[in-house]
Amino acid sequence: MRLPTWIAQHLAALRALLVFTVLLGLVYPLALVALGQLPGLNHKTDGSLITVGGNTVGSSLIGQSFTDADGNPVPRYFQSRPSAAGDGYDPTATSASNLGPESVVDTIATDPEKSSESLLTQVCGRSKAVGELNGVDGGRPFCTDDGVGAVLALFRADGLTGPVTRVVSVNQVAPATPFVTSYQGVAVELAKPGEDYVAAGGVVTPIRGDAPADPAVPADAVTASASGLDPQISPAYAELQVNRVARERGADPAAVRKLVEEHTSGRALGFMGQPGVNVLELNLALDEQVAAR
Repeated sequence: MRLPTWIAQHLAALRALLVFTVLLGLVYPLALVALGQLPGLNHKTDGSLITVGGNTVGSSLIGQSFTDADGNPVPRYFQSRPSAAGDGYDPTATSASNLGPESVVDTIATDPEKSSESLLTQVCGRSKAVGELNGVDGGRPFCTDDGVGAVLALFRADGLTGPVTRVVSVNQVAPATPFVTSYQGVAVELAKPGEDYVAAGGVVTPIRGDAPADPAVPADAVTASASGLDPQISPAYAELQVNRVARERGADPAAVRKLVEEHTSGRALGFMGQPGVNVLELNLALDEQVAAR
């Protein structure tokens, strides 16, 4: 007895579904797992894990923080770049901050949970902290001396035109001192929590200041990577930290600098990306070859 055409078509579709489920859902994945266990490949397929004394201390592909229990940098170690992944370098929450170059005004509220820093203030604060940690000038253009974005809200007599009648430093609150005392002859006020000066008609005006155009603190020291898991820093950021790490370990800076060079990788395929220094591998080499005091 011949089955109706519509039943035959459904049975053929069901057989195809079962065959491809077995092939693509079982055979193919298991074949790739088996291939990944071959000598020379198993290290990478297992996550490029790094072990010391039989204990896994991390992965060469995922960065990590070198801080104490309070989140402060441990001076004897090279520091990684900032991370916006979870609480920092969380592989289960890989992400960027999603803040762009127009993020220059902080949200200031009496409730800390409702407050948030703009990207500019985050960069300014990080640059100031990195500068203090490494004994260099952490100043950057459009940053105040106290480490927030140097941004004014200008109120004019006729909206967007006319003389300035009021000026507010939107990222500074009491007891701070305004980073400029006056603008076009008008005294600068400090911001008040809960006030939205942009919605009130203030024109956002970043102020460049007198910081050097080429800051001493490199860009990767103050900005997070897109994934939040970047295991590398730039050679420039590593060089900035050499003297501090050498001093904390009572070592010759030349010996520390040599280790940095040994753990610096070049551009991918010789032309893509930038050279980088793997922070975890470098710090492990330091502990092995340059013991801390």
